[in-house]
Amino acid sequence: MRVYNTLSGQKEEFEPQGDEVKMYVCGVNPYSDAHIGHAMSYVFFDVVRRYLEYRGYKVRHVQNITDIEDNIIATANRLGIPVGELTDKYTVRYDEDMEALNVTRAHVYPKATEEIPKIKEIVEGLIDKGYAYEVGGSVYFRVRKVDDYGKLSRRSVESMMAGEGAVGSEEKESPLDFALWKVAKPDEPSWDSPWGKGRPGWHIECSAMSLKYLGETLDIHGGGQDLIFPHHENEITQSESFTGKKPFVKYWMHNGMVQMGEEKMSKSLGNLITIREALERYSADGIRVFVLNSHYRSPLTYSEEVLEAANRGAEGFVQGISRYDPKSSKRQALDAEPYRKQFEDAMDDDFNTPQALSVLFDLARAINQAGDAGLSFTEAQNTLSRLAREVLGLKIPKKIRVEASATISIESTAEITVAVKDRLNRLAEERDIYRKEKNWQRADEIRNKLAELEVILEDTKIGTTASFKISPSLESLDNIMNELGIVLEDNP
Repeated sequence: MRVYNTLSGQKEEFEPQGDEVKMYVCGVNPYSDAHIGHAMSYVFFDVVRRYLEYRGYKVRHVQNITDIEDNIIATANRLGIPVGELTDKYTVRYDEDMEALNVTRAHVYPKATEEIPKIKEIVEGLIDKGYAYEVGGSVYFRVRKVDDYGKLSRRSVESMMAGEGAVGSEEKESPLDFALWKVAKPDEPSWDSPWGKGRPGWHIECSAMSLKYLGETLDIHGGGQDLIFPHHENEITQSESFTGKKPFVKYWMHNGMVQMGEEKMSKSLGNLITIREALERYSADGIRVFVLNSHYRSPLTYSEEVLEAANRGAEGFVQGISRYDPKSSKRQALDAEPYRKQFEDAMDDDFNTPQALSVLFDLARAINQAGDAGLSFTEAQNTLSRLAREVLGLKIPKKIRVEASATISIESTAEITVAVKDRLNRLAEERDIYRKEKNWQRADEIRNKLAELEVILEDTKIGTTASFKISPSLESLDNIMNELGIVLEDNP
């Protein structure tokens, strides 16, 4: 496996420190609903974890909840509610969104407000080592004491001093120094500390939580590209200064941003499509295909047309897996091994999900072609199901329940009664008679009537298949039979 490391700017062989991959992903600031930009990041890192586990690695996954920071406080004050009430509400809603998208839960979700002792421990340690100083109840990190500050974002201290990175105040020794601890204000939560009442700065929260739950060196640290500077830059600086220059992260991974036109999607710009809004129009699998069909380091442009195409693509996987395959040891089988190998090659190359998806689309088409040609394809279906479900996190069924009858094969994940099956079989028998008589108009009439109920008939060399997601009602089938003058022989 090769992984692109933001720190080195190139792909590197993936060699974790031990048997367990330590993976930390920056979480949400819960003061509003999560949006498609969040979906991009968390779906991708979910696939990273899934693929590592598929490859046999044990993964310990930590994702923080930043439940105290400037935007949260401002929103709670504007709404006139306690900060905890606001963050609890949107943390629950975030969890619901991730469950709907089939994102695997992290092993630990530490909250910043519950890690104040560890935060204070690190701040005190940085002061003792001379990397931080206290002024008026606030504590700042001395950026100029670190020789390699800017190594992640590839910025020099001089360029930052001349640009937007330098945000000064009279009390700081240098405009680049950033807050580790902020003196308390009247309208915000605060905690006791050696420097008086206050609250943690944003950057120190992630250092404290990752060091506490994963140790001094992580294997993977993930997040959006907008976090590279200043957040992750400051994380590296304060963490390595605290631990005595031990490498903080081995592989820094950053996903691109979702764009609305030329602008990135963000809360601050107000151009958001929430996950909930997207799920009202598209399936969870459609959204995952939308995300994974673009390389994670590239920008992802939101459009309804692309999402609709992704939705159709996800449905294609279901069709490939759900097709009925009569079992017979005499029939030649479709070989799925080359597809599995191509899939793994793509994922081994810096998690190239667009290429991996392309391989699965090819496999789904091959399954349908094998069915038309009279080949067996059950094992290929199992391969498609495993890779799509286990690695890419799609919700397509593991195994479609198949009901067979004398005339047709009925494929559905829905429950189906004997009465409904009998009527579908009777309609198929009647249609088969018309086809043998070359009465195509009458045969098509039966097919079209069933299509109105979203029951799709497919004719292959090995027979007719009826597939549907939701079972048609008994009443609707009786209506069709009455219209066409068709009766059940045992129920005239």
